[in-house]
Amino acid sequence: MRLTVDHVTTYRYSQPVRSVVQSHRLTPSVHEGQKSLDWDVLVSDGVPGGSYRDGAGDRVQGWTVAGPVTAITVSVRGTVETEDTSGVLRGYRESVAPGAYLRETEATALGAGLRDLVAGIAAADRLELAHALADAVAGAIAYRPGVTHAHTTAAEALTLGEGVCQDHAHVLIACARVHAIPARYVSGYLSATEDGAPHEAAHAWAELHVPGLGWVGFDAANRCCPDDRYIRLGSGSDARAAAPIRGIARGLTSAAPEALDVVVAVLASEQ
Repeated sequence: MRLTVDHVTTYRYSQPVRSVVQSHRLTPSVHEGQKSLDWDVLVSDGVPGGSYRDGAGDRVQGWTVAGPVTAITVSVRGTVETEDTSGVLRGYRESVAPGAYLRETEATALGAGLRDLVAGIAAADRLELAHALADAVAGAIAYRPGVTHAHTTAAEALTLGEGVCQDHAHVLIACARVHAIPARYVSGYLSATEDGAPHEAAHAWAELHVPGLGWVGFDAANRCCPDDRYIRLGSGSDARAAAPIRGIARGLTSAAPEALDVVVAVLASEQ
């Protein structure tokens, strides 16, 4: 399948800031399940800086915008050819050992509720166990936008019983750790579903490490493994580490806050 992405993020500042420095994980991953046919990232009035591939295998690109500036637009446009690998990440180069993803973060910290949710789950092998964990998370958290926020933790989302893809991913990562399964957060895109069910085009899911297969993706929010409707951008221990855009605005204060507007469209066509 060919997926075309049009993703525009606009930052507005109520007062001019001196400058803005950003790092982007906005380049599609290189692996057997996807290939970029064309891909461009532009920052209004921005100057590209250094670019490198980090230990997790993600392409990181730096940008600087000299001030004073009151608005910045980050535009991502491109086409990616995808194929269904049943969620298995094949042909992906990275140097970080899977065990590094057993580390707890603030967003994925374990609470009693998270342990109780999956403590009694047993399976014949690790792959079956991973599917069972994803099913348990899907059943425990209903998809509902607007009830959580960027800093909601896995424990908080489970208590609410509602959330979005970020919450499903964080909860699954935490639950995997109960069973000593390395797990990480993945950011990317998802094309529109055929049945019109609500979803986020800028999407997130989790990958769990299964012996013999390697990293396998699980999208608990949609009760499936990533297929050819998905584009993988980058990964990290949680949403903050895997964020597609991270940055600092020099001169930004609480008296002159930042406003953010994001528009994402992902269109699919058969090859």
